[in-house]
Amino acid sequence: MLLPTRLPTLPSRSWVRSLSFDASHRPNTIAFIGLGAMGREMATNLLSKSLDRDSPGTEFVVCDAIPETANAFARGFQQLHPQAKIHVASTPGQAAQMASTVITMLPSSPQVNQVYLDESGILPSILKLRNAAADPSTCATLAIDSTTLDVSTAKDVAKRVGEAQISMVDAPVSGGKLYRFASLGLAHSTMGKTIVHCGDSGTGLAVKICNNLILGISQVAVAEAMLLGTSLGLSPALLASVINNSTGTSAVPTEFPAFSAAPPPGRCWPSAVNNPVPGALPGQAPPCERDYKGGFATKLMLKDLHLARNAAASVSAPLPLGSSSIKIYEDVTKDDELAVRDFSVVFRHLQHLGDNMNPKP
Repeated sequence: MLLPTRLPTLPSRSWVRSLSFDASHRPNTIAFIGLGAMGREMATNLLSKSLDRDSPGTEFVVCDAIPETANAFARGFQQLHPQAKIHVASTPGQAAQMASTVITMLPSSPQVNQVYLDESGILPSILKLRNAAADPSTCATLAIDSTTLDVSTAKDVAKRVGEAQISMVDAPVSGGKLYRFASLGLAHSTMGKTIVHCGDSGTGLAVKICNNLILGISQVAVAEAMLLGTSLGLSPALLASVINNSTGTSAVPTEFPAFSAAPPPGRCWPSAVNNPVPGALPGQAPPCERDYKGGFATKLMLKDLHLARNAAASVSAPLPLGSSSIKIYEDVTKDDELAVRDFSVVFRHLQHLGDNMNPKP
């Protein structure tokens, strides 16, 4: 979900308790800004687990560029957790003034700039709150950004926010892991299985971008191999089974003595989990079994690969395979329908290319 150029303002009366918020509750309040496909799941997980683990006084604030999205989330969450105290903020700045911990999950770099730095954004609003406070220490704020964006923007925003004495960390997510640069405490431990300390601001994003570069390239490679194998008459399940139990899976074969001290074998995620061919993974349900619906949209993978290309250009790092993969995903996203399907739909794109190479009489 892309944010509009300007953040809209909610009607004067938001849905849930927005007008009855007690400012003294700010230290025990968590705000979540950005309730798109990924943000909605993260917010649900965070808020639900926080209710289970935190003190009864914990409150929540949600905000989205589309007002009804935030209102609908609050209604749904309140139905699931009647005891929850959840508020809807009209702007990112209002959300930040209501909460001492603010988590953002946004589409990309422009929206991060907007949400943090615009007049109705987080930074100006916290400065106004601090200037009006009798005790500025009550305005302490931790901002956690889980957006995947370009590293230079992340560093610039973090620098400007940090100069205002607001703590900020970048904490992009990938497969249940959080790549962050500082201790995040409960807020992120409830959203990911593993938290990895990567270094200063921007390093978590660098890890995420490199990881998704590998992922995007690997998915194309698996699609090519699976298309070749099935075209040669191999069963998808047989081919995937062999790949997932041999060197094609990029794992460390435990039967090789030379690797006896190595960690447990890994797996090739695009083959073993996100295989693009229906029937290749009996008993599992990758997106290909649902006509590639759900999963990680192709247009988002393309966005991440563009970020990798931009980062590579900034340090003169060659990306021959990355550049080739970008071209393939760009071709896939020319079809609006495929652009929103899981990126393993690149298999279908390659099928179409093959059909065009050998048209049926």
